Amino acid sequence: MNRLFDWLARGRAGVAPVRDRTEAAPQAKSAVAQGFVAMHTMLDADWTHASFAALAREGFMRNPIVHRCVRMISEAAAAVPWLVYDGATELSDHPLAAALARPNPAQSRMAFIETVFGNLLLSGNAFLERVEAVGERVHLYSLRPDRVRFETDARGWPVRCVHETIDGPRVIPVDDAGSARLLHLSLYNPLSEADGFAPLEAALMALDVHNAAAQWNKALLDNAARPSGALIYAPGDGSNLSPEQYDQLKKELEDGYSGALNAGRPLLLEGGLDWKAMGLTPRDMDFIEAKNSASRDIALAFGVPPMLLGIPGDNTYSNYQEAQRAFYRLTVLPLLRRTTEEIGHWLAPLYAGRVRIDVDLDQVEGLAAERDALWARLEGASFLTDAEKRAAVGYSPEP
Repeated sequence: MNRLFDWLARGRAGVAPVRDRTEAAPQAKSAVAQGFVAMHTMLDADWTHASFAALAREGFMRNPIVHRCVRMISEAAAAVPWLVYDGATELSDHPLAAALARPNPAQSRMAFIETVFGNLLLSGNAFLERVEAVGERVHLYSLRPDRVRFETDARGWPVRCVHETIDGPRVIPVDDAGSARLLHLSLYNPLSEADGFAPLEAALMALDVHNAAAQWNKALLDNAARPSGALIYAPGDGSNLSPEQYDQLKKELEDGYSGALNAGRPLLLEGGLDWKAMGLTPRDMDFIEAKNSASRDIALAFGVPPMLLGIPGDNTYSNYQEAQRAFYRLTVLPLLRRTTEEIGHWLAPLYAGRVRIDVDLDQVEGLAAERDALWARLEGASFLTDAEKRAAVGYSPEP
C-alpha cells in the first residue's frame, strides 16, 4: 500500500515512479500522470445568500416558521397604540398624532408599522422618508432596504443616500446632523457601522435545514409516499434484459406506479422480477426531528416562544399565557420602544415643545394579567394617595 501511494505521489508531481532495474526502459511519454484514485467525500453545503431578496424569498415567502414569526412581531407591534406627549401631557389633536394615525395616503398606521418592522426583521434595516404635505402635515414612507444605499466619504461617514426606483436613482442628501428627510433604523451589527444585522441571518443554517427537510418530504410524497426500492431481474438462465425491455419496464413503472395517486397500488411482477422495498433507516427518520430543531432555532433568533408557534417538544413555559407575556416583554416591547424613540427624535424638531412618542401599554391584551396584578397591589397600598397610585401606573396625578 505504501508503494502504491508513493507511486501515485510521484506521478502527480511529474516524477517518474521507481521501477525495477530489470525492467526495460520505457519510451518517452507525457509528464502527465496516467493513473488516479477517485475518492468520494461529502460536498460543502449550499447555503442561502444573506441578501434581503434571498431572505425574503426563501424565508418569509417559502418558510412557514419565518413567515409566522415576522407576522407575529410586526402585527403585535402595530396593534399597540402610539401616543404623542408634550412632557407629561398627552396630545390627542397634535399634528404629529395625525401624521402617525395616517402616515401616507396609501397606508394606514398598522399597515405602515407592519412594513417597517417587516423590513427591519428581514434585512436588519428600515428606511423612513419624510415628505412635506399641506400645512404642518407630513407624510411618512417606508423604503425597501435593498433599494437604498449610502455613499460615504473618506472617513466612512455617509454623505448622501441613493434610492433606486423604477425611473432611475434618486438622491437624498445627508447633512452633518443626519438627513431631516430620511431615518435609518437598524439592528446591531458588530461588523458594520452602516448596515444592520437581520435576525434571520443568524438562523440562516436552520432556515436551510428546515427548507431542505420540507423538500425531502415532498420528494417522498412524489415517489408514492414511500421509500424507493429495487426491482431485481433474476431469471433462471442468467440472462439480462434487452435495452428495449429495460426501457419498456422503466416506462411502465413511471406511468403506473409513481406519484402520490398511485400510493399502495400492488405491483404485478412476472418473468423473474422481484421487488425489494427499502425501509426508512434511523438516519432518515431524523429528518423530522431536524425540522423541529430548525424551527426552534428560527423562533429563538426572532425571539418568539416556540410554544406560540405550535412546535412540538418545547415546554419552556408552563402555559400559553406566560409564553405570550414573555413574547411581549422580551421581544415586542423592546423593539417597539426603540423604534418609537428614534422616530420621535427624528420628528420632534419639526414641532414646538418637548414632543415625544410613547406606547399605550394599557391596550396590550397580552399584558392584561400583569396590569390586573399591578392594580390589585396598588388598590391594597393604603399608604399611597390616589395621585401617587395614578402616577405609579403612568397616568397624570389628576383625572
